[in-house]
Formats: sequence, structure tokens, C-alpha cells
Amino acid sequence: MPGLIRRRRAAALLMLLSPLGAALAQPAQAWPARPLRIVVAYPPGGISDAVARALADKLSTQLGTPVVVENRAGAGGSIGMDAVAKAAPDGYTLGFSSISPLALNPHLGKQAYDPARDIAPVASVMYSPVVLLATPVFAGKDFKDMLVAARAKPGSLRWSTSGLATVGHLVLEQVSHGARVEFTHVPYKGGGQQLTDALGGQVELVSTNLSGTVMQHIQSGKLRPIAVGAPARVDALPQVPTFAELGLASANLSSLFGVFAPAKTPAELLQRLNTEINLALRTPELRKKLLDADNVPTGGSAADFARQIAAESAGNARIIKAANIKAE
Repeated sequence: MPGLIRRRRAAALLMLLSPLGAALAQPAQAWPARPLRIVVAYPPGGISDAVARALADKLSTQLGTPVVVENRAGAGGSIGMDAVAKAAPDGYTLGFSSISPLALNPHLGKQAYDPARDIAPVASVMYSPVVLLATPVFAGKDFKDMLVAARAKPGSLRWSTSGLATVGHLVLEQVSHGARVEFTHVPYKGGGQQLTDALGGQVELVSTNLSGTVMQHIQSGKLRPIAVGAPARVDALPQVPTFAELGLASANLSSLFGVFAPAKTPAELLQRLNTEINLALRTPELRKKLLDADNVPTGGSAADFARQIAAESAGNARIIKAANIKAE
């Protein structure tokens, strides 16, 4: 019996000295043990980039490790989301984007990733209201005046958006369908020239995300807000009704942003990340940054975020099919 015990001890020692045995004997490495990366699906300099960097700073402080931001813009956010989908599912790569790469883009063409299979929603961060603006060449005062003018001369009102198949375009289609009126859609490739031409009177109506620049033009009186897409009235524009209040709930769309991870990231890491993001969103500094840019902090569970994405995806699919919207 003593000889048998000695042989078993010797075998155990050999196992521990082998590479496999040494790996098995090591305790599980605590997370995070190295810097995290947040892939932002948009170019540097915009509000989404600024929010992602502010969130990265908060997470770095909370987690005690650097959190670096990498911009991977293009294809309406799909390039950045593809980078997240293909990253190692180890909790060290996250994405920051609107939900369009999951809830809108797949209905317009095949993506390099499967939204349901390759991406895990972690937490919503903010929503950006979509505002409908009247330009200097539209004499009407409010949404009702807009409908009266549109019905009197179908197609006479030119409505600009930042591009085909954008959220602003979906709002146009839902107003047109719900109110049974016809507009002339003027799509742009981005918001910069869209606003310039709106201020110059090239169109009567504009749908765009609310931002500091847009608010400046509203405050100067150059652009007049007549409706907003948001779950509730926006604090900065308390007198402006939502599309839902105007009887067009299907047009009451906004841009929801959040954090994502590769789909096979361990559940315990996804829960930890969700907790940390919600904690960051409760800090006065981050809330102020969001509210000052006319975005609304959200947060909540990953499950709630996933349900929001699924619901918007189903709604977008119906709108795109009914309006026969094609991507640029």
C-alpha cells in the first residue's frame, strides 16, 4: 500500500510539471487583466464618438484598467459591428453603435455578420430624438399646417433626410402612410449638406437627429421644430409634441445607442459589463454630457435592450417592405 501511494504521488507530480498540468493548476485569471477596447461604429468627432470616449473613461476608472476607443466607421455602422462580431469573446472587445446595424441594415441587404447569432446586446446607453423641422420657406406654424399644405398640393413639400433608409427616412414614410399625405423625398449623403441646404431654403422640411448644432438653429429661429420622435417630449423642446401625441405612433422613432459584445462572451462577463455601464450612466458627469448634447440616458438590463432591438427590427422590416425602400 505505501508503494502504491508513492507511485500515485509521483504521477501527480509529473502531471503538475507537464505544460497541461501546470495550466490546469493555475487559478482562473481575474477579469479584467488587460485593457479593454471599445469599437465605435462612427467617425471621430461626432456625438457618438464623444459619448463612447466619456463612457470609456468612466469604465476605466471603475474597472481599474485602460479602456481604449477605436473608430471603425462605414456602411451605416455595419463595419464596426462586423469587427465586434469577429472579435474574441473574452470580454475585452466591445462595440458602441446605434441599433441600426442590427435592426435596420439587415433588412436592406446581406451583412457580413448575423445580428441574432454573432452579436450580444450588453446595455443601452442613450437615445437620440429625431426632430422634424420646418425651414424658412415653409410658412406654416405647426404639424397641422404641414398636413393641410401637403394635402392641398400633394408632393409640393420637399422633405429632406440624411439618406435613403435612414431613421429620418423611415419617419417620413410613416407620416406619409399614417396621415395619407404625399411628400417629395430629398435624400442626402449625411447631415452636413442637408442642414446647409435647409437653411438656404432648398427644402421645406427636414428630419434629423437632435444635436447641439440643430438646437442652435432652432434657438436662432432659422429652423422651427414641429414634431419629435422620442418616448416622451424632449426637455430642451417642451412645447414640441411627439409623433405619438399627434396620432402617428408608428412614426415616433428615435435612434437608440448602446454597447455590444461578441455573442459567445461568457454570461458572467456580460452581466458584469452591464452592471458597470449602468453605474457609469448614473454618474453626474456622464449624464450631463449626454443631456447637454440633447441625448437622453437610458440603461437597463441586457434582456430589455435585446427586446427593444427585436421590436424595432420587426417594425423596420414592415416599413421597408411597405414603402419598398432600397439602400443607396
